[in-house]
Amino acid sequence: MTVPSGPPSAQSVPEHVAVIMDGNGRWARSRGMPRAAGHRAGVKSARAMVEACGERGIRVLTLFAFSSENWSRPRSEVSALMKLMLEALGREVNELARNGVQLRFVGARQRLSADIQERMISAERQTSDNDKLILVIALGYGGRWDLVQAAQGLAREVQNGILDPEAIDEEAMSRYLSLSTLPDPDLLIRTGGESRISNFLLWNLAYSELYFTDCLWPDFDAAGLDEALAFFGGRDRRFGRVADKVGSA
Repeated sequence: MTVPSGPPSAQSVPEHVAVIMDGNGRWARSRGMPRAAGHRAGVKSARAMVEACGERGIRVLTLFAFSSENWSRPRSEVSALMKLMLEALGREVNELARNGVQLRFVGARQRLSADIQERMISAERQTSDNDKLILVIALGYGGRWDLVQAAQGLAREVQNGILDPEAIDEEAMSRYLSLSTLPDPDLLIRTGGESRISNFLLWNLAYSELYFTDCLWPDFDAAGLDEALAFFGGRDRRFGRVADKVGSA
């Protein structure tokens, strides 16, 4: 996997792209294969997406790999997903590091196995100085969980006399969110034909452009990304303001 450092294309390129990678199970079922085969194919698509985003000058890519709700799936599928995550961490991290990708994980880590937690920490340390592309993997993540743990952090500050409740504002809340040090996603892509955000980055997606495609995740490729970027380039991003006021100081 190569992540070039060349300039982005002339079209408008988002700084941060978030992806809900949906459709692995249906992709496998349509081919008479077990769901695990779809998840393995999905890993290949994720690898290709990292490369494509790097080529296009996207600075941050956040992938929704496993949601807090996914724990309710059959135990055999969850076990297969966790095994796949361990394999991917062992196989991909060195290459990501060589190609300048910084890897971060967000989500409720305490529910993951000790082996996965250790490899996550090791991967983050190994790639921490890289700056070609920041790859965020949302694992065991839920948007409501993110807001609750942020509220708990603020409550502890108030309890300890560090923060006045009246001083709590959007900036204070943002400090405790999982993506606190990163810009909000400019573009959300969801594959698989569903048109909802499924408890993903509830706070951060407030002004993101939302792109939904019927393409199943294992079939989503660089051409699909370019279609999403063309959609993004055609949007008039007003952030709640009147059109002729955007860009004016």
